[in-house]
Amino acid sequence: MRISLNWLREYVDIKDISVEELSEKITKAGVNVEKIEKNSIKNLVIGKVLECQDHPDSDHLKVCQVDIGTEQLQIICGASNVDKDQKVIVAKEGAFLPGEFLISKTKIRGIESQGMICALFELGLENKEENYDKGIHVLNDKAPIGEDPLEYLGLNDVIFELDLNPNRSDCTNHLGFAYEVATILDKDVSLPDLEVHEIEESAKDQLDIKINTDKCPLYTAKIVKNVEIKESPEFIQKRLQACGMRPINNLVDISNYVMLEYGQPLHFFDADKINNEIIVRLAEEKEEVITLDKKLQSLQSNDIVISNEKEVLAIAGVMGGLNSSIDENTKNIIIESALFDSYSVRYTSLRLDLRSEASLRFEKPLNHEYTHQALLRACHLLEKYAAGEVLKDEVVVDNLEKESKVLEISQTEINSLLGMSLSIEEISSIFKRLSFKVKEKDTMFIVEVPNRALDIKLKADLIEEIGRIYGYENIVSKLPMQPIKVGGYQPKIAFRKDISKRMRSLGLDEVRTYTLISDEEALTFNQEKDSLIKVLSPMSSDRTTLRQSVLPSLLKTIEYNLSRQVKDINIYEISNVYFKEKDTYCEELKLGLVMSGNYSDNLWQGKKGEVDYYVIKGIVENLLNHLGFSGRFSFKADSLSKEFNPYMSSRILIDNQEVGFIGCIHPNLSKNPLYLGELSLEKIYTIKPKEFKYHEISKFPNIIKDAAFIFDKEITADTIIETIKKVDQKI
Repeated sequence: MRISLNWLREYVDIKDISVEELSEKITKAGVNVEKIEKNSIKNLVIGKVLECQDHPDSDHLKVCQVDIGTEQLQIICGASNVDKDQKVIVAKEGAFLPGEFLISKTKIRGIESQGMICALFELGLENKEENYDKGIHVLNDKAPIGEDPLEYLGLNDVIFELDLNPNRSDCTNHLGFAYEVATILDKDVSLPDLEVHEIEESAKDQLDIKINTDKCPLYTAKIVKNVEIKESPEFIQKRLQACGMRPINNLVDISNYVMLEYGQPLHFFDADKINNEIIVRLAEEKEEVITLDKKLQSLQSNDIVISNEKEVLAIAGVMGGLNSSIDENTKNIIIESALFDSYSVRYTSLRLDLRSEASLRFEKPLNHEYTHQALLRACHLLEKYAAGEVLKDEVVVDNLEKESKVLEISQTEINSLLGMSLSIEEISSIFKRLSFKVKEKDTMFIVEVPNRALDIKLKADLIEEIGRIYGYENIVSKLPMQPIKVGGYQPKIAFRKDISKRMRSLGLDEVRTYTLISDEEALTFNQEKDSLIKVLSPMSSDRTTLRQSVLPSLLKTIEYNLSRQVKDINIYEISNVYFKEKDTYCEELKLGLVMSGNYSDNLWQGKKGEVDYYVIKGIVENLLNHLGFSGRFSFKADSLSKEFNPYMSSRILIDNQEVGFIGCIHPNLSKNPLYLGELSLEKIYTIKPKEFKYHEISKFPNIIKDAAFIFDKEITADTIIETIKKVDQKI
């Protein structure tokens, strides 16, 4: 949101505070001033083009002789709209334009140029370059030659660029922001002039309004006759330009001006084109309307439209129709000021790609009191600057449920939450600065919140208002009185972090992959089709199903790296997987790891070895020993699934309970040997680890005996170890 400081001064007396100090106070109070724009460029003057001739060595450049009052300059200009007798903005030699562009005398195709004729965006005054016709900015004939163009245009202004939170829609207009500034500085607000001299004709006799949808709770309208379409007064044009809007004519400009002033979008209909009838309804499916941008829009049944009995006149809150628009022949207008359902407006504007300043405001809560005030303000300006005759009476259809916001809060509640000791007088003073009506009853406050304070709904909101106006920086820090306990992670989170730390210490890199995978990937590694959980509205065919295993995602990462000649890949991921058991949806934490190429658990030693089955087995053994399961786990050879090499794969058991598997991927599926494993951390977490028992170190030396045995090849090392344990657990 762009706020003009010159405009703001009309409502609040801020002459005794600097721009920087004001910005700091506003930001500290919770409205972030993201940027301050000060429009000040030296060596800019207003000039008049005396001659404009084609450049002899160019098909698009012009050689212009420009009078700047003190001298005549020769300037080469490439703008298509430059012409003789125009008043223009001239950057003289020495002018320093945005983008660190220094103007100096130079030769362009052999002819000297002594300056530059400028467009507003070249001066950094308008980011939306498309809002202006391509080319230079042409001033009106009254512009004084030799004077500062920024001062003449009223653009030597200071602009506050606000970064507003969604709940502060009350500050999306100059009047609402003026209330905020007045509260912070403890000043009064001067309200805009709403005086209107109405004629005897009644708008109620000439306009019938029907509301056929609950998505328009309030619709108000007034009729203004015999308007004269012409240029807006300079102050309106300057303020619109300062806020990034293009002046068009007095009617359009007044509509935009009031919106920026009150935050209430208005729409002007040509009264002679709509047959004295307005119907607010939902569109018919595939109903069509040509909007003001001359595009045919196809509507849906949840779009709100303004119509008469014959046709659609406007898309409510988004854009007017061409068939009811203001043109150079317009004499009589109907002014619409209404409230529409914010969700519907947002949906329609996004779908039709018709985002505008008006639709952005309708998407947020609006103050219903401003609906009437903005209507009167527009009538006042039309009467004053368009010679309009305002008909008496306002045509209103009001189905709005109005609730007075009255909150009761105690001094104790306020001080308890803020950690302060504010007195009754201090609290009452802040409420009055906020323009809240307040009644005191002992230590209780009965507060009536004005409708413009759209974000105040709860007691906590009131306390927040007191805190920010008092100044958070003024709240004295105090040490907590209660005993301080040492913080820590919840056991399950600590368990997960411990495993992650161990895996990193073993030389593996942690990755994060997509939880959503394709249907085909979801069925690998013996995953059952009946247990899959599919997404109702998938983003793409690659992201249709919640994964039951981490491995498909890790293999995609391996594939991505191998295709880019990265062969040494040792990664792990700790993540939840999802599956369905009958009618129950389940979630389980798993550790997946994949290894390929060379591996080293001590990179600082510079030693690397090729990954094989025993490397990944050793990593799992190390982890399980670290978790306290030493001597309780085993690896049972098993072919697992078709994706594994049947001679190099095992199930992992702790106390005969299966908790995971490791193996080498089948050579038919990958040219490069890939070793992978997956552990159910959910199951491991539920198994109680071995309790450490400490014994005194033996006073006697160890006795070491070396025994050699010969076994058949089919007998595994695990079988031998288990047999020895059965003989004597102490061995």
